[in-house]
Amino acid sequence: MRIVFAMYVLLTAWVAAAQADDAALKGHQSSLFDGKTLNGWTIENGCQVSVKDGQLLLEGGDGWLRSDHTYGNFVMHVEWKALQEKVYDAGIYIRTQAGGAPFPKQSYQVNLLEGKEGNIGSLPGAASTGLIKAGDWNSFDITVIDDRVKLEINGKPAYDVAGLKHAVGYVGFQVEVPKGGQFLIRNVSLKELGYESLFNGKDLVGWEGAEQEASACWSVADGAIVCDGKKGPWLRSANEYGDFNLRFDYQVSAGGNSGIYVRVPKNGNHHRANDQEPPAGFEVQVLDDAAPQYAKLKDYQYCGSVYDISGASKKVGRPAGEWNTLEINCRGQNITTTHNGVQIIDVKPETHELIKLRLEKGFLGLQNHSTVVRFKNLRIGPAL
Repeated sequence: MRIVFAMYVLLTAWVAAAQADDAALKGHQSSLFDGKTLNGWTIENGCQVSVKDGQLLLEGGDGWLRSDHTYGNFVMHVEWKALQEKVYDAGIYIRTQAGGAPFPKQSYQVNLLEGKEGNIGSLPGAASTGLIKAGDWNSFDITVIDDRVKLEINGKPAYDVAGLKHAVGYVGFQVEVPKGGQFLIRNVSLKELGYESLFNGKDLVGWEGAEQEASACWSVADGAIVCDGKKGPWLRSANEYGDFNLRFDYQVSAGGNSGIYVRVPKNGNHHRANDQEPPAGFEVQVLDDAAPQYAKLKDYQYCGSVYDISGASKKVGRPAGEWNTLEINCRGQNITTTHNGVQIIDVKPETHELIKLRLEKGFLGLQNHSTVVRFKNLRIGPAL
């Protein structure tokens, strides 16, 4: 009986540990490379990166390709192949800070150097041998949680070590072609741990039309939420949110105009000029900045701006019809937006008085402004 009981206790502990591990690895899964464009990525320091036959080609120069977003805890899958038979060299960056030339100064690099593939030179214990397929495609699965990094090479454990000091940073690829040759990269995906998907890619579960059926102007097509621009409601989240980090991709048509309602009451009010007016959240603008009809707008009307409150410091939107990334971070009354990898808004109550008039908790919304707009990869996580 004691043996049976002991086995039961061990089994229960094992199941609980496995469930805890599964919970810790929950997050938003998405592809970081669409096989067609460099959307979602920023080229640093003048290196050359292109897309060839659905793969990233690290083509020329010295520099790096970094993600538009920074990441804390994540699971990343990437497949790579060196085109130089010997003495090849490149790298995969994790938790890396911007700055430095030609390569970032504060970085953790998962090596793609011949003979040291997968090793992180600045992290004791992050090394292995004998798992690489020479002259062929290789896969890395990189799990980063708190100060630990775990690597699997071609499905086999390589190491699991602690010591990471940067809590958040970019992921990216080192381009070192003059010394280490060209590389091909494919099947790049990342699960953002701690983030919750706000859109399942199939239907509008979790969203509702405000005071009218969403189907009047909203639908789902090709994995995106689509507003066709016809007369109809804005799209309201089912839940309310306070402090958060919201990330998504968007695409506008030529002359497109839309917006993200943030912390709005159920009626969607996002304008408030004084404390005598009804409660309101705010709007982050989504716009085709390059359209001729928008040449003379107020600064706070351009894409990524906090409407009425703060104008974007730079216009970095891609041409109409291309996908863009946008990130909205809300911590109390401190609001930042990051557009295509560039922070363009930094609102603080000390410098932007109007933000004090806005709610600190409310609904999210997608605006119908009578033009075609698409959204995908909507996810929300803790404020940064």
